[in-house]
Amino acid sequence: MLRTPRGGAGHGAAAADGGLMSIGTVLSVLRDEFPEVTISKIRFLEAEGLVEPQRTPSGYRKFSAGDVERLGHVLRMQRDHYLPLKVIREHLDAMERGEAAPLPTVGRQRDGETVPEAPEAPTVARIGRAQLLAAAGIDERELAEWESYGLVAPLDDGVYDAEAATVAALVAELGRFGIEPRHLRVMKAAADREAGLVDQVVAPLKLHRNPQTRAHAQARTKELADLTVRLHSALVQTALGVRLP
Repeated sequence: MLRTPRGGAGHGAAAADGGLMSIGTVLSVLRDEFPEVTISKIRFLEAEGLVEPQRTPSGYRKFSAGDVERLGHVLRMQRDHYLPLKVIREHLDAMERGEAAPLPTVGRQRDGETVPEAPEAPTVARIGRAQLLAAAGIDERELAEWESYGLVAPLDDGVYDAEAATVAALVAELGRFGIEPRHLRVMKAAADREAGLVDQVVAPLKLHRNPQTRAHAQARTKELADLTVRLHSALVQTALGVRLP
């Protein structure tokens, strides 16, 4: 089993300053295996205690090779095993303490029961309602309120896209600052408009007769989504007059 120390050697993409990497370099390293990862995702995992990068005197993050290895483990367990972040954090912390830590099994939820995952996992990670509540640290009342504002929504079979856990955790974090779900409707509306714009761009590719062109639509959608998120972040920072490290 691969060890995941918070500081150690392992990646050749380290920056020159003591073998540490900027968050941009970390993003480049991780995208070889996780093309959908973003800087926002890395920051979120840090906020959730999954990784603890060093900070320069000016506040910029600096990641060790061990940090990058740990992030890789987190992303892999999310992608392949659909585990909540709390479970992943406890699992990795146990590994660091040298304890025997078999990978937890968390199945999908159906009618209130845990259903083991099939050997061949689905392409899109899904989590049950109970898993979503546990991952976000919220109760049924809060989740129902968020659903009423369209911030999270179950799929047709009653489970959730795994990204819903990220959304829920961020909504909960904003709530600590007094920002209520009703205040976030404007963000949801903006996200829907941005998604609509991307859909307009890729629609001709999705309808093309050539199967390869249609397949290319998915890659183009991911690329445009990443650019849209980065632009949105830059615009918010500009409007607030701040710069995030």
